Amino acid sequence: MILTSLGQLTNMATAKGCKNLVVAVAQDEEVLLAVNKAREEGLIFPVLIGNRREIEKAADHSHMNLSDVEIIEEDNPGAACVLAVKLIREGHGDILMKGLVNTGQLVKAILDKQNGLLTGALLSHLAFFESPYYHKILCITDAALNIAPDFAEKVSIVNNAIEACHKIGISSPKIAVLAPVETVNPKMEATIHAAMLTQMQRRNQIEGCIIDGPLALDNAVSSDAARHKNLVSDVAGDADVLLVPDLNAGNILYKSLSFLGGAACAAVVAGALVPIVLTSRADKDKSKFLSITLAVSLAQ
Repeated sequence: MILTSLGQLTNMATAKGCKNLVVAVAQDEEVLLAVNKAREEGLIFPVLIGNRREIEKAADHSHMNLSDVEIIEEDNPGAACVLAVKLIREGHGDILMKGLVNTGQLVKAILDKQNGLLTGALLSHLAFFESPYYHKILCITDAALNIAPDFAEKVSIVNNAIEACHKIGISSPKIAVLAPVETVNPKMEATIHAAMLTQMQRRNQIEGCIIDGPLALDNAVSSDAARHKNLVSDVAGDADVLLVPDLNAGNILYKSLSFLGGAACAAVVAGALVPIVLTSRADKDKSKFLSITLAVSLAQ
């Protein structure tokens, strides 16, 4: 299946039925705009945790009617994150969403070994982009959580991406393992990791996808660039997923597409007990809404 628009995720989410969305530190106007739109679309029923007065103020600015919305008072951001995670663990929520809170505080609650949302899998960030300069939806991972993943962690990040792609209809995602060059250089760890991942997929140690690398960014997304360099690849120029070498590269690429490239984005954290909507506080309500639709599409 070829996803050409993030709007297709809304249709997928609608088919999944209404999900309970728990928002930690919900007093954010952009968050509430997105939550309200998702509620009006029948995708979610929200539970808002945070400072009630500030939530009501933000809701008033975003024209959100709170008459039938559950609000749980908790002024302390860290405590609000812990409470949100607790509600999820107790079965009162299908999706967790970050509000006006530092990512570190939310992740700390998620990673709590006794009371968090761990499943044994590595958590990783998935950002699906709709770019006016690319012919289909493109996923970038990991741009927010894993700072300098080792090889085993990259295998886990790839597996999270494969599972997410399968759930939204991409049956055999093409994964480009990015590096500065398209040849293996013993002095560049990213190229070695890329070659190892490629060989693992060819030996069926990683299934449900096609992997190729190392590939420079231009080769991964441009068939013309790949032909110019005489690359023979099923992935080059047609990648569904870009596996970045580290968070520095991923975060810069993420924000370049968002703020310079005119791309729309939907982003979640995978590998936890439930999908987690984890967007930047600078992201607009459209991105947050699309991220909710993605999370609903991925939810059990």
